[in-house]
Amino acid sequence: MMLLIMINSTQFSYFTLAAYFDTGLFKYLYFLGYLTFYILIVCANVLLIAVICMNRSLHEPMYLFLCSLFVNELYGSTGLFPFLLLQILSDIHTVSTSLCFLQVFCLYSYGGVEFLTLAVMSYDRYLAICCPLQYNTCMTSDKIAMLTALIWFYPFLINTFIVSCLTAPLQLCGNIIDKVYCDNYYIVKLACSDTRVNNIFGLVHMFTVIFGLIMLILYTYTRILKVCFSGSKQTRQKAVSTCTPHLASLLNFSCGCFFEIVQSRFDINGLPNILRIFLSLYWLTCQPLINPLLYGLKMSKIRIAYKSLLFRKKM
Repeated sequence: MMLLIMINSTQFSYFTLAAYFDTGLFKYLYFLGYLTFYILIVCANVLLIAVICMNRSLHEPMYLFLCSLFVNELYGSTGLFPFLLLQILSDIHTVSTSLCFLQVFCLYSYGGVEFLTLAVMSYDRYLAICCPLQYNTCMTSDKIAMLTALIWFYPFLINTFIVSCLTAPLQLCGNIIDKVYCDNYYIVKLACSDTRVNNIFGLVHMFTVIFGLIMLILYTYTRILKVCFSGSKQTRQKAVSTCTPHLASLLNFSCGCFFEIVQSRFDINGLPNILRIFLSLYWLTCQPLINPLLYGLKMSKIRIAYKSLLFRKKM
């Protein structure tokens, strides 16, 4: 309720998304392409969630965190794709202020949950590989529940604060967002009022939380690599097989975030429109599809559980 009141206090009732351009009849081809992409994302993530939930042998910390990751992929995709598909077919690319802020909340909380989940998974792998004897005592059911609650609660809380208390009350000088979806940074750039609090909060949050998580991830994988090089061949193979999907997922998400930062902070108007749109959408479209493929193909226990479930259904 407070969020809606603050949003209604701005002088614009809608935003115009200026990154769309006239594609003529090709818009139906783009629509079918993104619709197919969305269906693949939903099917792949729902399938792996079902495999993990229905197979008791996968009720281990790593797979429970993976399940949380797949749920987040569905959440983030649903915050983007239905909106994107409607905009592709529409001739007028406007969005109401309340819906725009809702999309900002969904997409930014998706990014927060994704990053926190990858950090927690790196911590889990560190305990399993570097401290195997203490793993079961450290990673208890209570601790798993606490970490899962943190993964979801913190991004939702912080993004509620950002949208309702920092961005929504700003007085805006314009309502044109040069993107294909609503973006908090672009809305703040439209402000006529003082944005120092927004900038200070962003810097403090980046250096305390984001930098802290990056250091945690780097530390855990440094220790894991040290064990790989000093351990037996079997230890190295186990570490590589379990950590490769995590590292690939983390690298993919980091590249997507880097593209997004470059798109937002630097002038890249010299690039073709279609390439700029691809760079801004990469972190929201590729990660939800790549993750289930990475973990489904690389992790043998998931492959075995999937084949077992499929064979049982045929029987």
